[in-house]
Amino acid sequence: MASGAIWGLDPLTLAAIVGMAVATYACRAGGYWVFSKITPTPFLRAVLTYIPGTLFVSFVLPALVKGGVQTAAGAVVTLLVMLRTRSFPWSMLGGTAAVWAIWAWR
Repeated sequence: MASGAIWGLDPLTLAAIVGMAVATYACRAGGYWVFSKITPTPFLRAVLTYIPGTLFVSFVLPALVKGGVQTAAGAVVTLLVMLRTRSFPWSMLGGTAAVWAIWAWR
């Protein structure tokens, strides 16, 4: 353990964690601050409603492309269960079960 370490963390690691927490808070608080000062146009509101979905796709799609059979099966089962039940917990459970079943089968 490095000298001056807190909770077993290296001071540089702790500084990085704190720095990212501050940056995350600044981004979130900054957005609230900006929108408290302006009134977004209907066009801007429409654009902003699509951002969460596009961010989700940008995180998930590379993993699906890079993943193997387990990843594809989990995604397909998750999608099918969601379409059938409209239940987020059931879809996650179904996708996870599919991945586990393929992993156990291999």
